[in-house]
Amino acid sequence: MDIGVLGIFQNYRGAQDDADVIRGEIDVALLAEELGYDSYWAAEHHFFDYSMCPDNVQWLTGIAGKTRRIKLGTGAVIMPWNDPYRVASKVALLDQQSGGRALLGFGRGLSRREYESFGVPMEEARGRFDEGTEIVVRALNTGVCEADGEFFKQPRCEIRPRPTATFADRLFSIGVSPDSAVQAAVMGARLMVLAQQPWEVFLETALNPYREKWREVQGSEPPPPVCGQLVYCDEDAGRAEELGQTYIKNYFSTVVEHYEIGGKHFGKGYEFYRDAAEMISAIGLDEMANMYAGVNTWGTPEQILEKIGQQRSILQADVDVLAIMKYGGMSDAEASSSMKLFAEKVVPELRATAKGQAA
Repeated sequence: MDIGVLGIFQNYRGAQDDADVIRGEIDVALLAEELGYDSYWAAEHHFFDYSMCPDNVQWLTGIAGKTRRIKLGTGAVIMPWNDPYRVASKVALLDQQSGGRALLGFGRGLSRREYESFGVPMEEARGRFDEGTEIVVRALNTGVCEADGEFFKQPRCEIRPRPTATFADRLFSIGVSPDSAVQAAVMGARLMVLAQQPWEVFLETALNPYREKWREVQGSEPPPPVCGQLVYCDEDAGRAEELGQTYIKNYFSTVVEHYEIGGKHFGKGYEFYRDAAEMISAIGLDEMANMYAGVNTWGTPEQILEKIGQQRSILQADVDVLAIMKYGGMSDAEASSSMKLFAEKVVPELRATAKGQAA
């Protein structure tokens, strides 16, 4: 069982100096190493306070030089915004610099505003993702990059330096919609998800299709999903509920704005999100905020263990946990305290109760 931390680089409502946000994110990464988390991940987002990490491979390369043990993952490279050769070559370099600690996660991207600023049509997202990820994975596993597809052209060239080893067991892909989940299985990637709907819904709409496709294409039993979630851990139940729900709902409000949830722009390839937008409009944002807070992970260590236990039960797997520890206007001190308590009292119990380990 892997328990990691995901940095999202949020400058909530633009209230901080960008330099303070970046220093705070470095502290989160180094604290993850110090506290014994298994992995540290960095998001990719551009242009807005919502999340400010335009090159997560570059960021992780810097973190690699400050750490010795922790695995370093892209959470995720948004493939339609990137050139496949540059992704493959930068990840190979990161892998060498970190001594083989690199993990590669892919995402398709959902923000119309980011797509628009790149000049990439959202209706091309699925094609660019499928074509681009195939090029990158093949390049990392063979040492050769070449492409003559609809979206990407690359004369045959070598990746130098080559990675320390194949990425066959180090691939991850975000999949909330059924088509993204199925494509993750085709790639042979671990399925990643960020908590945003009831886990029962994720099971039916994404995880079960992923498992079915994995068995069909890979010919083996699928690995457990990686479940990303906003975390706030406090010894005091009342304070955990008050602050946890506040920060999670704060973050939800930025999700609504950044992705224009409820908008009419979700077209080809984003039918799942178009249907979700219609549902949100029908039930209202306040009710959605309550639901969002309910599926994320706040509470005392005991309450959090119970919630993650429920996730395991619903999803029928010892899920890997990817904890987002700083978001929604949370202070550095609050994030650090929550992270330390989670590492001290939640992580050991999660590991002890995973299947095949002694309780």
